[in-house]
Amino acid sequence: MTGFRMPAEWDEHEGCLMAWPTREELWGGVLSAVKWEYSEVARAISRFEPVTMVAPPGYGGEARTHCGDDVTVIELPLDDSWFRDSAPLFVLDEDGNRAGVDFRFNAWGRKHHPYDSDDRISALLLDHLGVDRIASDMILEGGAITVDGEGTLITTEQCLLHPNRNPDLTRDEIEAELKARLGVEKVIWLPYGGLLDTETDGHVDGVCAFAAPGKVVVSLPADPAHPDHARMRANRAVLEVSTDAKGRALEIVDVPQTAFGEVAGVQIEVSYLNYYLANGGLVVPVAGVPQDLAAMEVLAAAHPDRKVVGVPAPVIAYGGGGVHCITQQLPAPRPRA
Repeated sequence: MTGFRMPAEWDEHEGCLMAWPTREELWGGVLSAVKWEYSEVARAISRFEPVTMVAPPGYGGEARTHCGDDVTVIELPLDDSWFRDSAPLFVLDEDGNRAGVDFRFNAWGRKHHPYDSDDRISALLLDHLGVDRIASDMILEGGAITVDGEGTLITTEQCLLHPNRNPDLTRDEIEAELKARLGVEKVIWLPYGGLLDTETDGHVDGVCAFAAPGKVVVSLPADPAHPDHARMRANRAVLEVSTDAKGRALEIVDVPQTAFGEVAGVQIEVSYLNYYLANGGLVVPVAGVPQDLAAMEVLAAAHPDRKVVGVPAPVIAYGGGGVHCITQQLPAPRPRA
């Protein structure tokens, strides 16, 4: 594969893809609550760009009722509802033609069963959308990477080198596949994801994200008692001495705020960095605590061209993710500058 590159998340979108939550063994008694949160995320994003919600067969009517007329609902076989990780990663070539990279999916190291429908959903979505499919045998979730669209990718060793993903691949081989399939030229490896992120084994989208070319936002908990206080400073130290694919030193924006909420009697951290960049908007997960506003102000300053919208997401966090985890942008096909 030559000539394709994964665009940055701030590039123009044709729309956003989401999947409807129905997995009772994951959500249990909070299933109704998480459906409300998913629908609130879909409604918030639909203010900025079209949203397509994929529901398992038989659940389309329920999804339409929750999400409203501004969200398009289609039915395709699904196991779970984390489209950042199971949906295709879209790439563009130099002429603006779009393709979707179909990485393998094994439910974050076989943590949930079954997952065969989610492993196949990328191919079904690409066929539905009429987008060419590029297959990869490597297991990769979209939440494990962040790209600047100009050749740089950031990931975490905690996740990508975990033996439950690609035990037969070396770090160099994983990096080579990322470069080949996503058109990146440089990979920056952070040592850590979140310590409490046992579901994804430390996805980068809870700790760091590109906000613009040469600019990253990073989680930097101010509270010394936070389990990631030292770990995130180790990540920042790597970024401080890193350059991107164009040789630029990185501007680092710290997000010191952290938030915990209680769901089903469990204290759950809501990651402010697990946000979705929409066309003109920034949809941020919030916990309903005082520090929500301060965190959104930091993120608004890092994305000055976006309208920031907070959406309640503690129940989504209880399931193991945030707004970014349940969304996948569909970039608009167009020539790149």
